[in-house]
Amino acid sequence: MGRPPVPPFTEADARVKVQAAEDAWNTRDAARVVLAYTPDSVWRNRDVFVTGRARIEAFLRRKWDRELEYALRKELWAFGDDRIAVRFQYESRDAAGRWWRSYGNELWEFDGQGLMRRREASVNDVRIAEGERRIFGPRPVQERGRPFPLA
Repeated sequence: MGRPPVPPFTEADARVKVQAAEDAWNTRDAARVVLAYTPDSVWRNRDVFVTGRARIEAFLRRKWDRELEYALRKELWAFGDDRIAVRFQYESRDAAGRWWRSYGNELWEFDGQGLMRRREASVNDVRIAEGERRIFGPRPVQERGRPFPLA
């Protein structure tokens, strides 16, 4: 089963992939999100290395169990025939009620069916006050395609 658009990517294709990933991750439905990856997909997320859909799904379930009220924004940074680079920000709170904004970059590589076979993510977390929040749930349709401010 594929996941259009498929390589080689145009800029429009890459933007579709990025928005689809943002939309899926904002559902926090690990079983749904994992379907965008090859069965043997290889991940690096911060200092964690994961291979295969089952382990990726377990990783995502743990992530969203501790990152409460998770809300994400992704932005296309660059693309090539079968690769896309993304910058992202998300906000979440921990079980103690502290809010965090996480900034990061992802490198994605896709197979010929449009499934992601490799994902590398570098992420930094910044503690924020609840009043500093600016990401509330999924991105409204009218804001799609707009860059998200760095600070």
